[in-house]
Amino acid sequence: MLKPIFAIVALTAAFPATAQTAPAAPLPSDAATHDWRDIPDTEIMVITLRDGRQVFIRLAAQFAPGHVSNIRKLTEARWWDGTSIYRVQENWVTQWGGDEKTPPPEILARPPAEFEIGAFQPAQRLSKADGYSSASGVTADGWPIATDGKAAWLTHCYGMVGVARDSLPDTGNGSELFTPIGQSARRLDRNYTVVGRIVEGMQFMSALPRSSATMGVYATPAERTAIASVRLASQLPEDDRPRFQYRAADNERYAAWIRLREQPAAPTVATGLEVCDLPVGVRRKQ
Repeated sequence: MLKPIFAIVALTAAFPATAQTAPAAPLPSDAATHDWRDIPDTEIMVITLRDGRQVFIRLAAQFAPGHVSNIRKLTEARWWDGTSIYRVQENWVTQWGGDEKTPPPEILARPPAEFEIGAFQPAQRLSKADGYSSASGVTADGWPIATDGKAAWLTHCYGMVGVARDSLPDTGNGSELFTPIGQSARRLDRNYTVVGRIVEGMQFMSALPRSSATMGVYATPAERTAIASVRLASQLPEDDRPRFQYRAADNERYAAWIRLREQPAAPTVATGLEVCDLPVGVRRKQ
């Protein structure tokens, strides 16, 4: 069943830098070698499109265990093979999965909504609130989080991966996923379960032809982008596994980088920093 994302957001465009400017402020020292830490193979999902292009997703198992468990079972069953990217809505989302395919019986049909993640415990906290929360920051392992002073949640930044659903909160089982392709989709925070983040290959999701049909769903199957396979890195032969590392945020080097972004040197004017402005902080293992 098609599970569309119902909210709509208006996003601003980024302006390119002018050619004639004063020298940029010096950047803080790059991450130390020990700041880079391995991501387990069981937390990397590899989507291979029909033309061989690949998209790599880091799963947020600690924040959405029920949905990620379903996603792993779907992957292990090779259920996504032969499905497609069936929706690309301008300045909103790209969505994929088996919208007309029955999920296997071993997955939980209606897992409880996992919109919130418990306590707000950032390794680094931004100095100002934004329009969507009273505070925000990043966890020690680099996930963007926010709070209203009571609950905490993962934020729907560009490239984050959410679970599509129907109107009821417990109607998304993880078989249909989406990623914001605008600047962010923060209006979805606490309304949709976040299960991961695209760490490589986002350009293949954001550069697809937009659909002019209702809600960006392609009008014909021929317009869709076929998915050849979806695998966990742990399912691949040892020599073929993609190896990724995340940059730890629980150190002064990361804190210094945030301070520089919040208070850039002249002539750049400090206009604020939103949690979705922070980079992914993931790289291929050296």
